[in-house]
Amino acid sequence: MTSSADSPYHSSRGIILVVEDNAEVRNVAVGQLRTLGYAVVEAENASAALAVLNSQQRVDLLFTDVVMPGGMTGLELGHEAQRMRPGLPVLYTSGFADATLPQEEEFLSRTVLLPKPYRIRDLARKVEDAITADQVSDRR
Repeated sequence: MTSSADSPYHSSRGIILVVEDNAEVRNVAVGQLRTLGYAVVEAENASAALAVLNSQQRVDLLFTDVVMPGGMTGLELGHEAQRMRPGLPVLYTSGFADATLPQEEEFLSRTVLLPKPYRIRDLARKVEDAITADQVSDRR
């Protein structure tokens, strides 16, 4: 984890927890999100992300890779994160999405996925989609 979970992060746009095991990919995502005006907390794996989620650190969106080493996939992390913090929006990303995502209609209808590689405008749109999708499901 690069950013301390104890540090207060302030952003008018929100705070995003980025979980990505590849440091280069994580650095690009973090840079793009900061350019878009978000504060970012970084985690290199699910264990580090769970430590952040177990802390008092504010997190407005979980942005996680689907395929990660270490015994817990991004999908499992997303489920656990929403169990720990009900209503937390999750945005998934993967270069292998077709092979790793469940194909159940219910899952796909409530999942926001950003395929890799992506451009900053695609990231901006999908972050907004994830936050909006969560707000819509809260109103149901």
